[in-house]
Amino acid sequence: MASLNHDELQSSNIFIPEEWSDAADTIAYDSTTSPPPVAFVCGPKNSGKTTFSRLLLNVLLQRYKKVAYLDTDVGQTEFTPPGLLSLTIIDKITSDLSIPCLKTPERCFFFGDISSKRDPKTYLAYIFALYDHYRRTYLLNNGESPGNAGVPLVINTTGWVKGIGYDILVDILKYISPTHVVKICISAESKNLPAGAFWVEDGDAAVSTLIEINSARQDSFNRSVLVQKDARLLRDLRVMAYFRQCFPSDMQITTIKELSRALAAHPPYEIPVSSIKIKHVHCEVPKSEVFYSLNATIVGLAVDSEYSENFPDCMGLGIVRAIDALKHVLYVITPVPKSSLQKVDLLLQGFIQIPTCLLQVQGCISPYMSADVLSSA
Repeated sequence: MASLNHDELQSSNIFIPEEWSDAADTIAYDSTTSPPPVAFVCGPKNSGKTTFSRLLLNVLLQRYKKVAYLDTDVGQTEFTPPGLLSLTIIDKITSDLSIPCLKTPERCFFFGDISSKRDPKTYLAYIFALYDHYRRTYLLNNGESPGNAGVPLVINTTGWVKGIGYDILVDILKYISPTHVVKICISAESKNLPAGAFWVEDGDAAVSTLIEINSARQDSFNRSVLVQKDARLLRDLRVMAYFRQCFPSDMQITTIKELSRALAAHPPYEIPVSSIKIKHVHCEVPKSEVFYSLNATIVGLAVDSEYSENFPDCMGLGIVRAIDALKHVLYVITPVPKSSLQKVDLLLQGFIQIPTCLLQVQGCISPYMSADVLSSA
């Protein structure tokens, strides 16, 4: 396969230092790595973890046909809308490292929050289950499924590296035991992770190759500079991009107002309450208040598991546009294909919200109540 040179990996507003390229090459072409590398990328907020992970995906795809990506950052997701933990299989190089794109994950769980703070135990259980799925599918059964042989894994993490966030990071590292750990550092040393193999306890031998690199953003004194991002705005954009998929790509929707009106006029799916279970994650809701809490919210569309040791797979997200309390019917807008939607038997409600900008478009009433799209018959 033809390789990308350094210039081809640049974009108009992203600088890829040689140190980063060398680190990615070290992981991708480490001759001692068999089975394929499992790379764990960590560092403080806005240090460049996602950008480096995208670069690493591209470099790995020059050697491998497919690369798995485990996204553990529920607040700033890479290939899904926020609130999800996912394992996605990538088979194409990304030409512009500055542009995120939505992809359908191979397996996905609805965590329902933008941080692991509220329920670290469930957060870790979901991540471990996704890694176990990768391990069973791409590491242990290579002989049975030759097409799954030689699939490396990239794990992107959150920037919460202090307090409980640090403990969570260490727990993930110990469970997965990656072949390589990429630790990105910034000039503010107090915000960095501890030096060395911080997750290894005294007396234990490190089994991972530690690669320490500096943040790509630097000032005139070659000091790493944090890239300040509006996290809420980025989450809102991801949610809007996700529900934009309800419509054909060639449909003229280029503004928030156009998307708001399109969602308002989009015929929803009818879901009888009797055909599904409803679960509120992270909180208890009185039975008499269930409909009130669901109306005009984003929910996870999941397939319940019959076995307690398994978790409900999430097919995607939906907006509960309206509820007919008398008929006990929910009206849901979602880009999830009908074939997948037919499997859904569980609605999960968390704290993922409809972007306020969709609900406050000037001259347009809230999209879940602004147009009569239901048959009057």
